Amino acid sequence: MLIKGKTVVLGIGGGIAAYKSCELVRLLVKEGAAVHVVMTAAAKEFVTPLTLQTLSMNPVSTDMWGETLAPARRESVEGRISHIALADKADLVVIAPATADLIAKAAHGLANDLLTNILLATRAPVLFCPSMNVHMWEHKATQNNIGRLKELGYHLMEPDSGELACGYEGKGRLCEPEVIIEKLTRM
Repeated sequence: MLIKGKTVVLGIGGGIAAYKSCELVRLLVKEGAAVHVVMTAAAKEFVTPLTLQTLSMNPVSTDMWGETLAPARRESVEGRISHIALADKADLVVIAPATADLIAKAAHGLANDLLTNILLATRAPVLFCPSMNVHMWEHKATQNNIGRLKELGYHLMEPDSGELACGYEGKGRLCEPEVIIEKLTRM
């Protein structure tokens, strides 16, 4: 799939690898995509919405309840509700980093924030890019949730191996942004 001219909704979970999302946004824009960033509350602890807004050249969505609705015209109610509007607008949805928490919520259809609501409402292909501690990645619950996401038709990238931010070595590093872009072009 060509990325040029596509609308990509980038969901950012609350993990240390969120810093790589900045480069991912930059590369997506460079490829010609319109990027709309959605951050979890925890993601804002690692990178700022202002940084991502500057890189994406679009407003960053962080709160389901604080969103400004489109002007009331003759458009449908769905067109004015932020999670439905973003879900409908997306040609692709990328979750990077996808934390163990986000993966668990999506695997079980939980929707308690803007990003998880978008995941339930979108009909676009969704790519999860996991990032977490090696023990969290290897945990049976996480592996069961990964299997469940695959059953639901989501796309997944395996995390890279190497030194993790916590000091451990092993599988759990977020793939490099260039590798994520490459995967998106093959979806």
